[in-house]
Amino acid sequence: MCTYGKFFDFIPKLYSAIAKLQISNEWWTAPAEAENGNTILVTGRKSLQNVRLTQKYNYRIEITWAYQGDAKGMPDFQTSKLMEQVQDALEACFDNNPVAVNTGIYTGDGERNWVFYTHSLHIFQRKLNEALASFPVLPLTFHAEDDPQWEEYNEMCQAEVKAAEL
Repeated sequence: MCTYGKFFDFIPKLYSAIAKLQISNEWWTAPAEAENGNTILVTGRKSLQNVRLTQKYNYRIEITWAYQGDAKGMPDFQTSKLMEQVQDALEACFDNNPVAVNTGIYTGDGERNWVFYTHSLHIFQRKLNEALASFPVLPLTFHAEDDPQWEEYNEMCQAEVKAAEL
């Protein structure tokens, strides 16, 4: 007698593996202008429709690092290098465990802003603390809000459209 129990137990695991969320690693960068005329470099992640369609990543978190900018509002070399190391740590953390997706990075006018969408504020906080544990205390501030329509992401993508029109 043939039993199919083990085969049918395997099916949910198979579908789970197939359905694993694939997150784009394609980025674009475009200049924008602050109210005072300083340049802000806007870097956005492309092709996130599949993430949006899950309707799970409804919380937007903005991490802001204020710094003393040069005459054009950009960070000095040392600060820039440390920001790059933080970016690498964030990517390593969230690319391996997509509790959150980094959708945009703004640099200029005396601050860097990372924008994430997450499905759990609590888990995001825990993973962020793990990612940044090896760094000294950083001058970071945080803002979180509901954004199920990804309004900030849509607005940011307009910078790419404007840059393409130039």
